[in-house]
Amino acid sequence: MEEPLLGRRRMLELGAGLLGAAAIAACAPPAGQPEAALSGRQTGPPNGVLTGQPTPATVPVSTAPGVDVRKGSFVSAFRPDTATGWSLAAPVIAGAGQQEMPVVVFLHGTGSDNRFLFEDLGIQAILQRYLADGGTPFAIASVDGGDGWWHARADGTDTQSMLVAEFVPLLAGLGFDTGQLGLLGLSMGGFGVLLLASQGKLPGLKAVAAMSPAVFSEYGDGLEDAFDSPEDFQANDVFALRPQLETLPKRIDCGTEDALLPYVQEYVSRLPGHVEGGFQPGGHESVYWRLILPSILSFLGRQLA
Repeated sequence: MEEPLLGRRRMLELGAGLLGAAAIAACAPPAGQPEAALSGRQTGPPNGVLTGQPTPATVPVSTAPGVDVRKGSFVSAFRPDTATGWSLAAPVIAGAGQQEMPVVVFLHGTGSDNRFLFEDLGIQAILQRYLADGGTPFAIASVDGGDGWWHARADGTDTQSMLVAEFVPLLAGLGFDTGQLGLLGLSMGGFGVLLLASQGKLPGLKAVAAMSPAVFSEYGDGLEDAFDSPEDFQANDVFALRPQLETLPKRIDCGTEDALLPYVQEYVSRLPGHVEGGFQPGGHESVYWRLILPSILSFLGRQLA
């Protein structure tokens, strides 16, 4: 397949964390204009770092009408010497316990962290509008994954195992129903949720949604940061794993001005089973993702009902 004009390495740099104020302006930045860094990034460990097992440390940080937003952190056995932060938005419903509430786990893009979904995309406000429209209540949780591409790496990190073995049990410990799970991912995280869903490592998974997923059909220049070797790429080849998604409800979206579009179209073209979503006007940018998130929440809510 012909390479897009930006090239693979540049496309991999277009992760969520590289999109700041310019991306959430009223219109997309001009072609070739550098993206701003994610504003408000902490340089030190998040507050409330725990030692030992990843038991939760929750701190209420803000409340929208009907939606409670909390954050915490833990030390992961799969991310040595790194504090793993997380954020959570949950509906506040009188008389309803969290044990009855499903949860969607969000995986971020490169150069980003758990806060992007909340600080840049404003998921708490989108969730509140979804609830006001009568949507099925569910929580949305986001967790730090660094730039490890959500699979085991040669440097000893394994953010996929962190998610499965530590973060999902952490959510269960908070009282959420992890037997009713959804996955939502963006760019690198879009690849991550498609990989995790294809590998069947979450028995409670009910649906997967990927926004502008960074998927590639073959290993080549520009993918050295995403995979340790051609063999590592082959072991985590989402194209080869497509048959595993035939019966799982799935939604995939990508902007028509996104450099990843040809790869996403190729991936979707031979994805078995019904696929919701599609290709809408927009680029690899926050303004596009904010526009499609309401319909994505509706999709996830239907599957978690």
